[in-house]
Amino acid sequence: MNHALTAAAAGFGTGLSLIVAIGAQNAFVLRQGVRRDAVLAVVGICALSDALLIALGVGGVGAVVVAWPGAVRAVGLVGGAFLLCYGALAARRVLRPGTGLHADGEAAGSRRRAILTCLAMTWLNPHVYLDTVFLLGSLAADRGPMRWTFGLGAAFASLCWFAALGFGARLLGRFLARPTAWRVLDGLVAVTMLALGATLLAGS
Repeated sequence: MNHALTAAAAGFGTGLSLIVAIGAQNAFVLRQGVRRDAVLAVVGICALSDALLIALGVGGVGAVVVAWPGAVRAVGLVGGAFLLCYGALAARRVLRPGTGLHADGEAAGSRRRAILTCLAMTWLNPHVYLDTVFLLGSLAADRGPMRWTFGLGAAFASLCWFAALGFGARLLGRFLARPTAWRVLDGLVAVTMLALGATLLAGS
């Protein structure tokens, strides 16, 4: 029992250290949480996707990822272009408040758009394959028979983080009641997306 708890705790800490950072996915979840738009769906997609990727890593798929660098580069090119487009839309909202998807009743299909965007943010990021599948998978392999317990701890860390980020973001509602605050948030999202998009394209 002690060995299992130790492995789960190690997995939890490792998983948390990999996802608690300002990135495209976290910025998107934060914005959806603040807007209270499709939060449960977005949190669920992020957590379930991480759990699947972690399972693939623990199962030994990480070696396949490393063996196909061309596929990782292709994902980087598509993901980088996607992030640049999303960042440009966020920058447009900063320069022209009230345009695009904002806190104004939203356009039809915003829930579907949020789900598709979340899927793209998650699966078109090559780092998720290198970090979650390869790195976590390698660390889990060192745990021997406790590797799946380690992976379970990492998956639970992902669930806790995305739930806290998505549902806890509504606490910022009073602060973001001012239009200027929304511009600041969109500015942060724009800078994050554009920087990550450019990095992905440059490294692909």
